[in-house]
Amino acid sequence: MIPSSRTTISVSDSKLGAVRGTRRKTQDGTNVVATYTQLSHAVKADGLLERTGGFYLLVAVALFLASAGVVTGMVLLGESWYQLILAGALGLILTQFAFISHEAAHRAVLRSGPANDRLGRFVGTFVVGMSYAWWMNKHTRHHANPNQIGKDPDIEVDTISFTEEDAAKRTGFMALLTRRQGYLFFPLLSLEGVNLHLLSLKLLFGRHDVKHRKTEITLIALRFGLYLGALFFFLPPGIAAAFIGVQMAVFGIYMGASFAPNHKGMPVIPADAKLDFFSKQVLTSRNIRGGWWATTLFGGLNYQVEHHLFPSMARPHLAKARLLVREHCATHGVAYTEANLFESYGIVIAYLNRVGLQARDPFACPLVAQYR
Repeated sequence: MIPSSRTTISVSDSKLGAVRGTRRKTQDGTNVVATYTQLSHAVKADGLLERTGGFYLLVAVALFLASAGVVTGMVLLGESWYQLILAGALGLILTQFAFISHEAAHRAVLRSGPANDRLGRFVGTFVVGMSYAWWMNKHTRHHANPNQIGKDPDIEVDTISFTEEDAAKRTGFMALLTRRQGYLFFPLLSLEGVNLHLLSLKLLFGRHDVKHRKTEITLIALRFGLYLGALFFFLPPGIAAAFIGVQMAVFGIYMGASFAPNHKGMPVIPADAKLDFFSKQVLTSRNIRGGWWATTLFGGLNYQVEHHLFPSMARPHLAKARLLVREHCATHGVAYTEANLFESYGIVIAYLNRVGLQARDPFACPLVAQYR
């Protein structure tokens, strides 16, 4: 039987203890690296690494039509607070465009690597408004070492603390927030859209070498110039500002809610640990059950295990690859984790709350704490 994630992993259990070496054996004595090679051959033999350009063309057409519908609705509504409904719809559409940019970054859309980069950069910068170079840097490091302390940027401390060590360092107001961070997670995501844009701009205007820096700055400046110019030209300042706020809030919540269930609450790998590729990707990832609707909602991120094992796999092939990977894990005794949508969010919230308990109580008396 394949292990399920219905039981929430505790914080103390979420760090891999006796980490297996890079040449770990499975239950049947087979070298785990060799089994991944076998799985890769099976996936390739089934044509699951082939590109599906027609699918992405249909998705792009649907998203452009949806965008045109939002623009048309804005013109028809005029100076109305009902514009905020369209702002929310635009936040959803832009997140779907971000999924395409993400898949292009993984070379999953077009056959050529440079063509994927051009597509991902255009969609990510001009359509979504974030630096593609920043995303590539951050996301590549995440895929190389998911949930590994000091190596995965997705578990680095920000407003949220993802490890007990980071939570224990919090003081003052941040400690108060951290102790309740699980319950505050989704409200805080409403600010994540702004945070993502600012982080990407920080890289573009920083001192680090950035490929295509001028191109990305130009595309982002043009994008925001057209976007903000149109809003404040056709709408009153108050409605225009509220439109931007709602759009960014929906974008941040949708992005965070799509990426958070995949790894949060799964085992955390110590900084100095060595783990083979297959075990590292499978043991730290969680799938979301749901079939086609979940794939549509999350842009294929619901098949997180398969996405991490085969990052360049096109979205339509992930469901079939799941069957092969599940069977492979069951055969060799490797834990394969799945949960439904609400279970996964419950796991994330509970995990963050338990981590947050390590934060110092901002109202505790140091003298009293010393003699406890």
